Amino acid sequence: MAKYLAKRLLRSVLTLMVILSIVFVLVRQMPIDGYFPNFEKLSEEQIQNGLHQMGMDRPLIAQLLSFFGDLLHGNLGISRIYRTNVPVTEILGPKIPVSVRLGVFSLLLSMIVGLPMGTMMARHKNGLFDHIGTGFIVLIEAVPAAVYYLFIQIYGTDLLHVSMLYDASRPETMILPVVSMALGNIAYYAMWLRRYMVDESNKDYVMLARIKGCGENRIMFRHIFRNAFVPMAQYLPTSFLNTVIGSIYIESLYSIPGMGGLLVDVIKRQDNAMIQAIVLLYASVGVIGLLLGDLLMVFLDPRISFSKKGGDR
Repeated sequence: MAKYLAKRLLRSVLTLMVILSIVFVLVRQMPIDGYFPNFEKLSEEQIQNGLHQMGMDRPLIAQLLSFFGDLLHGNLGISRIYRTNVPVTEILGPKIPVSVRLGVFSLLLSMIVGLPMGTMMARHKNGLFDHIGTGFIVLIEAVPAAVYYLFIQIYGTDLLHVSMLYDASRPETMILPVVSMALGNIAYYAMWLRRYMVDESNKDYVMLARIKGCGENRIMFRHIFRNAFVPMAQYLPTSFLNTVIGSIYIESLYSIPGMGGLLVDVIKRQDNAMIQAIVLLYASVGVIGLLLGDLLMVFLDPRISFSKKGGDR
């Protein structure tokens, strides 16, 4: 297990380095406007002096190595457009908790609704509840998310009598964004848990339990659900990432001062240092989520061993 962890951590670090290198190179191909406020008012000499101070007149590989060196010391750079000459970490500090809180609430709602929904669909296969659940899943998967996001915002605000925009002093304004972000994961959990539980219900150990006279509810919840949830657990950390990524649109729609709206804003303003820092955070969460998913599977099912041949994925 320790050997597997070491290999995965090494792969994770290499993956992050590749992602950041690609983003770094792509950003350097953009116009230099993104490094200077009031660019149109600067003289050529001022621009060249600014590029020299930032080290951008050096070879690209030297700039990249310097960038990774700064990362090792916790330096994510300086914002020059979004907030002039303010460290990126100082800007991100108050915004990260907002997006994380939104993501955690929506993930909890997804599990509270999606897992029981998938269980009931499997329990009453081909019944009325199964058909209703399948219709909901098809609707969420088929309709573009932006469409039902807007419907929820427009009609939900009238129904709940809340503001269309987020207000930190009014917790009820968090309800609609959380529900909007949770819908995709609710459909995902319900669909796959139903599938895994139906597959498990046809296996020999379930038939043996029925022959022994075990109650159907006992079989369903203590045996089938327990084994069907193991492959689902692998995607829980990644689902959190997908929830936070989905907040890019949700936060912009509800004017939530989190990471998603910030990313959209800095891209529009071409604040390259901010773009690199936010991409680093998103990539880190993604890589860590995949690793935690594997560890969670091992924790829930000790029979899984990554140290055996064929176990390393």
